[in-house]
Amino acid sequence: MEIDTPVPLVHRTQIPHTNATILCCNCGAEIDGTTSAGALCNDCVKLTVDISEGIPREATIHCCRDCERWLQPPNQWVTAAPESRELLALCLRKLRGLSKVRIIDASFIWTEPHSKRVRVKITLQQEAFEGTILQQMFEVEYIVASHQCPDCAKSFTANTWRAVVQVRQKVPHKRTFLYLEQLILKHSAHKETINIKETKDGLDFFYAQRNSAEKFVDFLTSVAPVRTKKSQELISMDIHTSSKSYKFTFSVELVPICKDDLVCLPIKLAKQVGNIAPLTLCYRVGTSVNLLDPNTLQTTDISTPIYWRSPFGALADVQELVEFIVMDIEPTGIQKGRFFQAEATVAKASDLGSNDTTYFTRTHLGGILHPGDSVMGYHLSGTNFNNPQFEALEESNAHSSTIPDVILVKKYYERRKKKSRNWRLKRMNKEEGEMLPRKQDQERMDQDYEMFLRDVEEDQDLRSTMAFYKAQQAKKLKDQMEGVETASMAETEGTEGDDVPKINMEELLDEFEELDVGDDE
Repeated sequence: MEIDTPVPLVHRTQIPHTNATILCCNCGAEIDGTTSAGALCNDCVKLTVDISEGIPREATIHCCRDCERWLQPPNQWVTAAPESRELLALCLRKLRGLSKVRIIDASFIWTEPHSKRVRVKITLQQEAFEGTILQQMFEVEYIVASHQCPDCAKSFTANTWRAVVQVRQKVPHKRTFLYLEQLILKHSAHKETINIKETKDGLDFFYAQRNSAEKFVDFLTSVAPVRTKKSQELISMDIHTSSKSYKFTFSVELVPICKDDLVCLPIKLAKQVGNIAPLTLCYRVGTSVNLLDPNTLQTTDISTPIYWRSPFGALADVQELVEFIVMDIEPTGIQKGRFFQAEATVAKASDLGSNDTTYFTRTHLGGILHPGDSVMGYHLSGTNFNNPQFEALEESNAHSSTIPDVILVKKYYERRKKKSRNWRLKRMNKEEGEMLPRKQDQERMDQDYEMFLRDVEEDQDLRSTMAFYKAQQAKKLKDQMEGVETASMAETEGTEGDDVPKINMEELLDEFEELDVGDDE
């Protein structure tokens, strides 16, 4: 048996593996045929493929000259500062075709502020071919076109309001509205008003939207005892679509009782609210009417629903206050909060030197009154009141003997007639009526404002709800540079005591500028 001899195996030499190369169809450069994109090299892909195709290089954006807001299609106006993120987002939304690509970066390019041009540099990224991703950078120029927004168009046209809030109070002075004005300014409740008009018994606030008026009515309800009524008037109606346009009117009536007013409660109501004496003094008006009995220092609150269920007026207001001189005062030791009871003997300031008539009364001002001080109060003896509640009180067997001759209200401080204060309050810009106020009406308004400023200085609780600002230095210098005769006259017209209440500098805020708020001292 023959056996074949083994044949030795010849080892093959390893042939190096090389990729297939092709030539670029455009420039002829060698490229990898397996990974080439459309038989083009990388340089030719960048030159021939435009991933930003279809995206415009110019666009127009609209801006309102009056309020400086920008139009965001279709009909929304937004606030955006120059070169802000909000404005950049608005510019990108104006370009069509950006949703098909990926935005890597976007930034503003500086332009002249008055050029009415906005330039934006945008970086895009997109897959051109399979496995090939391109990144491209280009610029877009926006033309800023002026277009008046509907709100500004309405503000320049008469009778374009949609809702009005009529605030009224039937009292002979404006002190309550002056305090309400400060609350509105502190809480910025007047921001959405398009106009504020002053009327005989109050103010009218005009709004472009019904919701803004309802929000303002809710604010008034939260800070004052009010009664509201709503009415609407049909302006136009489309019979094809049944769409109607209304104008809304909100009537807001404030309680006709103010601070320091003398109030005579109905006897039945006085028993229901804590069995207090019917003849009381109003010491504060907040969300309810706060009353005080000076004889016993008993206090009570008349809530808004209880008052409007059976409304009543004040027996006497601050215009009927009479100045008395404290002859003698003796504290009784009874204290409730900031009220100190005392028994005082007073005499009318006009009777000094003519007669020796004095009056004995109990007062809640025992902590601040001293013999020789001046105090303001109501003189009840010999005064006739046309008031049904007071007539019922005089006919009552239980309460007729408790009516005092004098009710003291507040201490009187001697002040200079022309007083320069180191603080001031903000005032709202109000549109006056068609007829300018008469001279005597203007003097009465100035007197009410001066009385309000004095009440603010004397009442610390009242100051805590308001915002005070430092007086302008320029006006102080102007007052100092006035003539010597005027300055000497102001100094000789009256002297101011050391015990006159003043507002500390720590309570004052720094000055700021606001377009819809006026200054007044």
